[in-house]
Amino acid sequence: MAKAEGGTDLYTILRRAAHPPLSDRRFWMVQAMVVVIAGIHLASDVYISSVGSSFPVGLPVALLIVPVLYAALRYGLTGSAATGVWATLLWLPDLLLPKDQGHAGSDLVNLALVDLVAIFVGHHIESERISNERVATITGKRLAAEARYRQLFEANRSPILVVGTSGVVDDANPAARSMFGEEVVGNPVPGYLEIQNPSPGSAGRVVTLPNGHGYRIEATSMGEGGQGPPLQLVLEDITEELATERRATQYARLVVQAEEEQRMRLSRELHDQPLQVFLHLARKLESLSEVQDLPEEVAAGLSEARDLAVETVGVLRSLARDLRPPALDHLGLVRTLAGSVREVEDGDRLTTHFQVVGAEIRLGPEIELAAFRIVQEAVRNVVKHAQAKRLDVTVEFRPAELALTVDDDGCGFVNDGGTDLDSGHFGLIGMSERARTFGGSVTVESTPGGGTTVTAVLPISEPGRKVPLQRS
Repeated sequence: MAKAEGGTDLYTILRRAAHPPLSDRRFWMVQAMVVVIAGIHLASDVYISSVGSSFPVGLPVALLIVPVLYAALRYGLTGSAATGVWATLLWLPDLLLPKDQGHAGSDLVNLALVDLVAIFVGHHIESERISNERVATITGKRLAAEARYRQLFEANRSPILVVGTSGVVDDANPAARSMFGEEVVGNPVPGYLEIQNPSPGSAGRVVTLPNGHGYRIEATSMGEGGQGPPLQLVLEDITEELATERRATQYARLVVQAEEEQRMRLSRELHDQPLQVFLHLARKLESLSEVQDLPEEVAAGLSEARDLAVETVGVLRSLARDLRPPALDHLGLVRTLAGSVREVEDGDRLTTHFQVVGAEIRLGPEIELAAFRIVQEAVRNVVKHAQAKRLDVTVEFRPAELALTVDDDGCGFVNDGGTDLDSGHFGLIGMSERARTFGGSVTVESTPGGGTTVTAVLPISEPGRKVPLQRS
């Protein structure tokens, strides 16, 4: 980079040297001085040398240093180079004098020194000028950028605080002064912002201020290279966004509640009507098949119909249990999940393992139902898609949250987050939304051929009731 800049400077210097300041009157006065010095030198060589050698040899040439240095200091290389070339041209008649009248050898040496001084000093002055112009340009751009930033800083409707090294507010825009008061400058960051040590890590924090509005704090370092103080804190008003999110969460909760109520109603209706009808039908077919003197084909048909009715009863019972497992209300989350996991075990094809970590407690019915549905969906995905041979389900009771983990050694998949409706991961979306309605989260870790781990964390909002663990 330095080499490129040096090349650019040399090109600029040479380009400037080729354009002397011909329109400047003082430049022509300097050139007139060179003419006078050249004339004096020529006269001294022609006339005075014939009388005697009292005039110092080389003095007129040395005098050229004065106009050359003046041109260099005032115009840079463009002035000194032109002056040196002009002096050399004016000295040509003197160099053509006979040997007994001129001093060609010493004059050539002196002219070479004058030209070297012109080039060296002019180049140095020109380089300094270019550097100063570059610094002035950069400084101007920086000042303009600072002016634009200041204009945006003052006009921004979001409160902005500039915090220094010691955590003291160095500056605040009008919106911040209006919110926190004029005395905010020179004092530590207000405590209700919940920022003890302001840093870029404070970004994304959401706080509710005394005015009842919610704000997201964005922290940006204003130091060199984006590191170190001072720090700019921008408070973005997200009150409407939070309200919309709360409404969406409440709506999702109501949808889930309505869905569960519908499941419960369907479960009851299946148990009370179709299931009882098929049970009665199975008994009736069984009694008819035992009537004496029935043709063998009729008896076999009745027996087959009775088996089909019994099989339908099993399907209806399983469907009713999936819609709303009665064991969840009576036995609790752990026993219901343990039984549900055991049911999917399929001999050599799939081995299951269920584990409980921590002291089991009974949670609120909504939390237990949400936890059951999340695990149920994750297990169903393993059975349908994973082609797994091992399935591990862990329920961990933590002090303030419930953690559920479903891990398998199946085929896995490319995990794109599962948040896009076009991705087809509706099960993952359903689990995430169900957890989110209770302030929880679901994470999925999966790689092709490396199995899948689904982890759900649900906060325990109210203290639960400890129950004795009676596992079979």
